[in-house]
Amino acid sequence: MSAILSVDDLNDFINPGIACIKPVETLPKQQPLDNGGDPYEVTTEEKVQAGQPPPPAQISLTDCLACSGCVTSAEAVLVSLQSHSEVLDTLDKHEELPMAEYHGGMRGLLNGVNGGAAGQKVFVASVSPQTRASLAATYNVSEREAGNMISQLLSGPHGLRAGGKHGSGFAWVIDTNVMREVALVAAADEAQQALDTPFGDLKKPVLTSACPGWICYAEKTHPHILPHLSKLKSPQALTGTLVKSVLAKKLGIPPEQVWHMAVMPCFDKKLEASRRELTSHTWHGQEGDAVRDVDCVITARELLMLAESRNITFPCLPRTPLSKQYAPPFPDPTINTFLFNRRRAQKRHRDKANTAIGTSGGYLHHILQTQQLRHPGSSLRITRGRNADVSEYSVVSADDGRELFKAARYYGFRNIQNLVRRLKPAKASRMPGAAAARRSGGARKPGGGGGGVGEGEYAYVEVMACPGGCTNGGGQIKVGDVGTLRQGLGSGVENGGVGQEVLPVQREWLGRVDEAYWSGEGSDGGDDDMEGVLDSGQHTERGVDSDVVDGVDRQRVKEMLDYWAAVTGVELDRLVCTTYRAVKSDVGKSKSEGSEMEKVSALAVAAGGGW
Repeated sequence: MSAILSVDDLNDFINPGIACIKPVETLPKQQPLDNGGDPYEVTTEEKVQAGQPPPPAQISLTDCLACSGCVTSAEAVLVSLQSHSEVLDTLDKHEELPMAEYHGGMRGLLNGVNGGAAGQKVFVASVSPQTRASLAATYNVSEREAGNMISQLLSGPHGLRAGGKHGSGFAWVIDTNVMREVALVAAADEAQQALDTPFGDLKKPVLTSACPGWICYAEKTHPHILPHLSKLKSPQALTGTLVKSVLAKKLGIPPEQVWHMAVMPCFDKKLEASRRELTSHTWHGQEGDAVRDVDCVITARELLMLAESRNITFPCLPRTPLSKQYAPPFPDPTINTFLFNRRRAQKRHRDKANTAIGTSGGYLHHILQTQQLRHPGSSLRITRGRNADVSEYSVVSADDGRELFKAARYYGFRNIQNLVRRLKPAKASRMPGAAAARRSGGARKPGGGGGGVGEGEYAYVEVMACPGGCTNGGGQIKVGDVGTLRQGLGSGVENGGVGQEVLPVQREWLGRVDEAYWSGEGSDGGDDDMEGVLDSGQHTERGVDSDVVDGVDRQRVKEMLDYWAAVTGVELDRLVCTTYRAVKSDVGKSKSEGSEMEKVSALAVAAGGGW
């Protein structure tokens, strides 16, 4: 279990279920009697004390994912793996797959044979902007400098490569903002598709699916929500699918030889990584064991523990970009340009950005901007909800003031509960005349009570489990840890202690993290000496700004998606989309009746075994 998870971190607990889905199967075995023992003899205290205690019950990550016993906002307490220790163990267990220098747009293995040794791996890391913002605020550096320090730790000569059994490090450190742009473009198209085909597979309102805490909650407690969930993978999952599918194809190695670690703001991202829907079987085929698209997820605080475990002082790492020696190009030139030559958007003021976009990826904002692009002259109307984490948005026609598109934002489980209750279909009444009332429109619309437009009339809702969004994730550095970290006295992992400062100071701290988050949007992207250009010739012909929404070149993203599918030979839907399932408890059922335990066991095998 990760050392930094504690009960004190649970600040938005909903309620426990009736029972845990996983029976405790570690009861002590009946010990055979000693020679000459009397079966009727009363057991003495000496014999009881001499006996071996039963092994502790182990609840794995898969069990937690399949459990319907409890729901929390941002922390997965029952996490047994996916910590900084697993990262170090994997680096020490496997040698890094050596690469030759970049020649003619293709990288080959040093031994000249695709595949390399079976025990070698290619290590790839992806880092979220919220993680960089948390570290930037902690050490009083810019968001870009924090990103450089992370790259120096994971890939540089003064980081992980300086120690360990094999001196292994990460070949590439990818900014998940790149695949976030892919998710934004796909989400806008998905929302428009739901509008154009109201009786299609995806029901209105479309609900975001990038938050794993929210997805687990919906699957375990509100299955009626599942038809509303966006089918798109999160940026974390998209990054994992991209690197494993492309590297497996280009280097001629199986997906299990690519080890992908994600650094995220939220503990629930560990649960997302263990989903059976996010494995190689969905895009690589069913041959062999399923390989997770994301092998390990750690948080900002665990990243500092990773450095501390190797006796590396994180704030002393260089704040400059890696040299080309430690930052080689990606094997495919087109994807290399897309991943590492990203143009940053304009810098925004924090207060305005938080209101309009939020710190959870900007799904809703991009969709609203896309709708305004499709309706020239339209305006955006924002209505504050009952608290700061609920807002309503309307794209209004310039001609007649008609609402063209209606959406909302719901952050935090207290607000999410209100949303899902109002989206629950009304039960059919057995009272006389009820059917006629429904046909005539007399029945109450889901979420439509109390005057005004209800949740049932939204086209899109951005839902996140953490109040305040992803910069307030459970794995972010808390205000009580900052003083210890700045003094270099350790990783500050003892959260929730008596000496920690109280909530108002934490709010002020979150403001500083948000400021660092938005400063990253305005800094220059890419290194000056990186090869390749941002736009290809076909972009020049159509005009750079012809389909650009808030700095995201939609056409460029779509061209990259088509190229990705062509390179891997996999249908695009299999690469970017996922599925969901209702999770039901088998407590109280006979094994022949429910067989839920068999499903859990199968899920454990699909997740990589031993989970």
